[in-house]
Amino acid sequence: MTTLNPISAPWRKDAAVIGLVGVAHACSHFSQLLLPLMFPVFMRSFGLSFSELGFLMTVFFVVSGLGQASAGFVVDRFGARPVLLGSLVILASGCLAVSVANSYVGLMLGASLLGMGNCAFHPADFTILNQKVSAPRLGYAFSAHGLTGNLGWALAPVFMVGLSAAFDWRTAYVAAAVMILSIFVMLVWQRELLHAEVVDHTQATTSASTLAFLKIPVVWWCFSFFLLSTMTLAVVQSFAVSILQALHHVTFEAATFTLTAYMLCAAAGMFVGGFVASRWPRHSDKVVACCMTVAALFMALCGSGLFDATLTMVILAATGLAIGVGGPSRDMMIKKATPKGATGRVYGMVYSGLDTGFAISPLIFGVFMDHGWYGATLMGAALVLLLSVVVALGVGRRTVHA
Repeated sequence: MTTLNPISAPWRKDAAVIGLVGVAHACSHFSQLLLPLMFPVFMRSFGLSFSELGFLMTVFFVVSGLGQASAGFVVDRFGARPVLLGSLVILASGCLAVSVANSYVGLMLGASLLGMGNCAFHPADFTILNQKVSAPRLGYAFSAHGLTGNLGWALAPVFMVGLSAAFDWRTAYVAAAVMILSIFVMLVWQRELLHAEVVDHTQATTSASTLAFLKIPVVWWCFSFFLLSTMTLAVVQSFAVSILQALHHVTFEAATFTLTAYMLCAAAGMFVGGFVASRWPRHSDKVVACCMTVAALFMALCGSGLFDATLTMVILAATGLAIGVGGPSRDMMIKKATPKGATGRVYGMVYSGLDTGFAISPLIFGVFMDHGWYGATLMGAALVLLLSVVVALGVGRRTVHA
């Protein structure tokens, strides 16, 4: 039997597990930007509106959210490793489907497959990390997990826009599929490091006992936090490039570079946040609240129109840094609220809030964009992020009494 969350293990083994899970997580985040990065291209090629493009992301995240809530149960029942490997194959299939799409329906099919492939990473990743990484190193593991995810986001604009410029957008999607399948092969090669024990269901065979965690209020507060905080991120990912072009008349390349800078700053923030989470694990909710407040202020400044293009792009990138610092503490906050033996289920349900936020946000703010309310889109995203601060503090209060 594998010891759950061992107290002490060789650093090299912990690092290997963290690295493998991190690379897989990067694929998940990479896939989330595959469609919005090509929105300007899809508008020209298929004659689509911002609302129609936003609905593509809604489809992606509705499928991902429903799948993620279910994936937690699958991970607990059958193990994290096979679910993780299967997700990579489905992601590659989604890339290939988009590469051959000739209509909006084809893009919808690709969005559905990409959402299905994206759904299981969080419950699978955190199940492996919580079981295989030594307890004193979990803060660093969560930091590395978030950092690699943000690096996946940062890679996507460079990868997709670069290959689209050099060849065409269809070739870029084929190349993305090849890269994801290469990572699948690497994980299969190192599969023993990813083995995690399944939950013992001999004493919990009824659906009532399996779903008992849903009666815990703090689980739904965690879900709400992810929903709200992710709505803001969805605005950045889906519309930041178009907003910068519309408000400040910057080039597509410059706007895309700003999105990459945002993700790189978020990754740097995740690195710093790992030390913060390890230093103040008991105050994770307060750390998250402080970081999100700063990020909301920065985003509101970007939407205010007070600054020129250069300063606006710098402040937007700094928003990613603030959010990144709070990332590991966010994951620590969720861990403290998770009942023993329900890691996959709780992480699946809580992180489906992330997908729900991604699904709702494009529908709401896509309408803003169609009306030309570009600054209001960023201001609205900042307001939603402030609401997530209130919820994060609520999670902290309820975890103490859970």
